[in-house]
Amino acid sequence: MVVPATEACTSAIIGADLNPAGRPILWKHRDTSATDNKVEYVAPGDGGLGYVALYNASDRKLLEAWMGMNEAGFAVMNTASYNIKDDKVPQKKMDKEGFVMTKALRSCRTVEDFARLLESLPRPMGVEANFGVIDASGNGAFFETNNHSYVRYDLKDAPDGMLIRTNYSHSGRPNEGYGFIREANAECLLAPFAAKREITPELLTETVSRTFYHDGKKEDFTMSGVTNLLDEDFIPRYKSTATVAIEGCRPLGVGEILTPGEMKEQYIMWTGLGYPPVSEIRAVRCSEDGVDEELKGTLPDGHSVLGDDAVRKRGEVFTLRGKKAYINMEKLYNEEETGYAQQAIRRNHATYRRERARRDGESRSDSAND
Repeated sequence: MVVPATEACTSAIIGADLNPAGRPILWKHRDTSATDNKVEYVAPGDGGLGYVALYNASDRKLLEAWMGMNEAGFAVMNTASYNIKDDKVPQKKMDKEGFVMTKALRSCRTVEDFARLLESLPRPMGVEANFGVIDASGNGAFFETNNHSYVRYDLKDAPDGMLIRTNYSHSGRPNEGYGFIREANAECLLAPFAAKREITPELLTETVSRTFYHDGKKEDFTMSGVTNLLDEDFIPRYKSTATVAIEGCRPLGVGEILTPGEMKEQYIMWTGLGYPPVSEIRAVRCSEDGVDEELKGTLPDGHSVLGDDAVRKRGEVFTLRGKKAYINMEKLYNEEETGYAQQAIRRNHATYRRERARRDGESRSDSAND
């Protein structure tokens, strides 16, 4: 079976009750052939909301957002699906998911707004995707969407308080699509923390996105020391280009509102660009000054500093032989704790502590998964 060279991804929506801080989380581990990413802020204008989003480096006009959040507390992401398209719309008219998410960030305030947006779009929509969304009231849902319709899965109905999706839709044709083992990997890694209500953004970016557990083999290769491990069915893959966890506000009650300024301080888009096992996390906020310069497309061809650094390190980790890629796990994890992943994780936990202290105050800055 050949894995498609288009958007893939592993993702989850985590209910506020599962996070010790009482905040919902929208997480996406991005897999795509578009190696280079950047993060940019788009100011409000012409009646539209301001927002911050992840883009391909080549997207000069910022037309296609691949994950983001806006000043109203609405956030959106997607994973490609490969088992719900039920028509013969040609491929050249597909792959419109980034445009849809840009419209959503510009206009949506709630999960219900996103449902209305999907209902209003002209058919065929040009999508085959699982869209994940959260809002400031703590609502969350996946919309498994094809050219003409969608099936909605609400977070409040999830028996364990979280929803996980990879590259097939639960409402789609059985035994078609991709990412079955990756979904099982995520479920296995998250389950013990869900049971204790201890799922945090750093658990997602520092553990799930950097762990080489394989549920099909029931084995974790992270500390194996293998120097030629076949890159197959792990959450981190050769084509993984970002890990992003959007941590929302504590759910607002009826009649409660937050101003854009307050929302800017409450919402954090914890972002690691490039190959996730080696990436450095930055805290992104929805404001003009909320995006670290090293995440922006400031280099030639829209590349970012941190993205290019991660691509360089990825080149040292992998050996390519034909269509297969092999991982040198010693480059990532070793007994001396000098691996690229180990070094990045130490720096990133410091970033989480510092930025959480800025948001919550020093007395509440300890991290649950340090």
